Amino acid sequence: MNNQEIKNKINQERDYLLQKLWDAKVIISIVLIAVLVKVGYSNNSALPTPVVNTYDVSKNMENFIGETVTVISNPIQKVGLTSFTVSDERFFSGEPIVVVNASGVPFDLPTDSSNIRVQVTGDVRNLDIPKIERDYKLNLQDESYKDYINKPAIIAKSIILAPKSGQITKNFSNYYGKKVTIMGDVNNIQSPVLFTLDENYLSGAEDLLVLLVAPPTRIINKGQTVEMVGVVRPFVAVDIERDYGITWDEGVRRQLEADYRNKAVFVADTMYP
Repeated sequence: MNNQEIKNKINQERDYLLQKLWDAKVIISIVLIAVLVKVGYSNNSALPTPVVNTYDVSKNMENFIGETVTVISNPIQKVGLTSFTVSDERFFSGEPIVVVNASGVPFDLPTDSSNIRVQVTGDVRNLDIPKIERDYKLNLQDESYKDYINKPAIIAKSIILAPKSGQITKNFSNYYGKKVTIMGDVNNIQSPVLFTLDENYLSGAEDLLVLLVAPPTRIINKGQTVEMVGVVRPFVAVDIERDYGITWDEGVRRQLEADYRNKAVFVADTMYP
């Protein structure tokens, strides 16, 4: 092999090595970008929208217009086919706010006698029917909203029931299979993912058993107030183990069955800090 051939071979091997290094750099960059995007999205999606009361929204509409908020309030009256009003029972001077269901999911209001609150997340808007219909692709019955025109409204992206834990344990069959949000104080901690929410026994209700589908990111302490979103279902140990990949010790399973058979369990998939 002469000098020129040797030189050509060296150049070819150098070019090949540089190309491989470049390819590796590109792949690493793509992976890093993907990881950063995923982490950023995950963190943002975990953050709940700010919870406000309807009194503040009704009295200070200009501070909330265009903002996405969450209210947990009592439904007052149905408006049209898909809307209703909400108002905080703590503030009697505030006007009811119209909630327009733009979630795409039908929502049945609780009965008047149940006193069950609802959690609504959506955009605060001035109720201008043509603009709301255009922006959210809705078809509203104008006549039904005549008393609320140019007043604050929440265009709901999500609407779910927000009962107290005692309301679930007293009438648990009414909630089976339903997605709800609850807030309460932690009582009996049986494991990092299994505990009860304390209920005032003077109300005649029992504590509600809670199962977290994933370990919490921080330690949960007795007496701590937690807010969670999940589904209510009957407690059947074998079904819980099968559906959520849990394996309880035989003694633990027997004790849980003895304590919670024919009762409700709240399976939480989201816990807010």
